[in-house]
Amino acid sequence: MVWLSFLGTLIVSGILLTLYIQSLPSLSTWHTVKLKSEFTRKSKVNDFESYLALEKKLFRELDAKVYDKISIEEQSIINRYTRNSLSDPKRWARNWNRTFELPVDDPKMGVLLLHGMSDSPYSLHAQAKYLHEKGVWVVAMRMPGHGTIPSGLTSIKWQDMAAATEIGMKRLSQKVGNRPIHIIGYSTGAPLALNYTFKALNDDRLRLPSSLIFFSPAIGISKTASFAVWQSRIGHLFSLPKMEWNSIAPEYDPFKYNSFAINAADQVYRVCRKVQKQFDAYDKQTLHSKSFPSVLTFQSIIDDTVTVSDTVDHLYKRLPKGDHTLVLFDINNYFSKNMLVKRKTAAKIDVLKSATGNNYTLDLISDMNSSRGDLQLIRDHTTPKDLPLHWPKKVFSLSHLAMPIPADDPLYGNENAPASPGIQLGHLSNYGEASALEISPSALLRLRWNPFHQYTEERILTFLGLERQSK
Repeated sequence: MVWLSFLGTLIVSGILLTLYIQSLPSLSTWHTVKLKSEFTRKSKVNDFESYLALEKKLFRELDAKVYDKISIEEQSIINRYTRNSLSDPKRWARNWNRTFELPVDDPKMGVLLLHGMSDSPYSLHAQAKYLHEKGVWVVAMRMPGHGTIPSGLTSIKWQDMAAATEIGMKRLSQKVGNRPIHIIGYSTGAPLALNYTFKALNDDRLRLPSSLIFFSPAIGISKTASFAVWQSRIGHLFSLPKMEWNSIAPEYDPFKYNSFAINAADQVYRVCRKVQKQFDAYDKQTLHSKSFPSVLTFQSIIDDTVTVSDTVDHLYKRLPKGDHTLVLFDINNYFSKNMLVKRKTAAKIDVLKSATGNNYTLDLISDMNSSRGDLQLIRDHTTPKDLPLHWPKKVFSLSHLAMPIPADDPLYGNENAPASPGIQLGHLSNYGEASALEISPSALLRLRWNPFHQYTEERILTFLGLERQSK
């Protein structure tokens, strides 16, 4: 009777799977359409001009297959794929979903900007602006699968993103000559930068970056990502497309996907694992003909997207000796003292605060010694240095999203930011029953701008030798 038990289990599993799939939100045009003009590492594209030409073709295809075809039922005043909606990227003077370049006469250096998974070049456009003003030639690559429709995340491979990274570095090498080139990576942009760096250390044909700067680096994510991919594969095998998604959400952000494919998480996991193998190989080498670039990182001690402890254990503790600094932003301790922070979270924070390492500097930015929210720089657990910074009211921590974004950003900034040409997502203070809204309660609560952005700007300019200011 074993076969009857197995059959019963199979039937029950089938029923539960059917109920689960029926409970998921419906897929929309932007979840199902496939764009054929997207770049992959197999594309016959080897230079920046060809990359831009293919991208131009891609966005024409996007217009024809999505903007011109979505149904009336799918249209909304806050849907990014509805023409002239508040979330239509074309409301902005520049479509920040696309690769961009900011040239300059007689550049002091070059900087390559690499955005994260589900993001777009917009996420680092503030850094592009202030670096360009300092005489830097800037290139910001749109990663394959991004800036168009979320369906691109279902088939993207991290190797495609790595190939785009090489095209960006090649472009800068041509434009700045022997002058330094640096890489700034946000989230998944960090492991992509590290992967490129390890390749360049062993390949004289690739230009080695002079330094790496990271915001909220994705050095490690939950191991469940490696198992969740099987859900996606089963969905693909049995033509159950909803199962290929970790989340299916309204697309109201003009420059970031809200829906997230399981494959995207798997690709982040894979590139992170690749980087760890590269560290292993680097450690086994007894002689290194090239020095590892200096690394500067800005990280919130609380981050719901990446595993912060991995930034310490699997990046900074693995770096060779050099001018490496981890700038860790503590929570607003006023909230902690008033018991508004979970005890489990507080315990994790205490562990991160105690991190030490011989090969790097730890700068903790904290109000732990203040009763008024005034911040201090505590370097390697030594005497604190007062900073002209304090926590804004109602902000209890930074976030993964907030780290590279200034408070005056029209899209993501605070209530004092300049008017946005479209939707404004940085200060949504609405009250009522959360179930009535298209935007999730967690999205309303999550901080999207960094009150200490100017401090990170000063640190970066000093690090790059563009402005002589004390750290």
